[in-house]
Amino acid sequence: MDHVEYVYTGGMTESDVDDHLRAGEHGVLGLANGNDAYAIPLSYHYDGDRLLLRVSAHDDDGEKGRFLETTDRATFVCYDASTSESWSIHVRGPIREWEGDADEATLNDWFQPFRLFDETVENVEFALYELRMETVVGRETIE
Repeated sequence: MDHVEYVYTGGMTESDVDDHLRAGEHGVLGLANGNDAYAIPLSYHYDGDRLLLRVSAHDDDGEKGRFLETTDRATFVCYDASTSESWSIHVRGPIREWEGDADEATLNDWFQPFRLFDETVENVEFALYELRMETVVGRETIE
């Protein structure tokens, strides 16, 4: 491995983690059911106290719901990377349907527009899930 190029990374400050989470809009949620893993890209909203994930149900697709029911602790990853710079944040904790209330205007403010993939608007429903932030680890490129 003498000729492999490396980039060093180090831990992010709490302030940098907060800034990246506030500025971000999407990441990947990792769920599990026994030995079976499932990961999905999702939009999120972070307000400094909580991380909310917008989860959609399409037609009769229940795979997301089944994995959400069987996952005690989920992992959410958001990141950005190029050849010279990178950062990533891993958030781990219990995930449960959020019991708060938000109207359509609030949802449009909190989340980027939803991307439809071969489904009709009438067949898409949303639920908000809160990922309780028990463990938050941020890393970034260092010089």
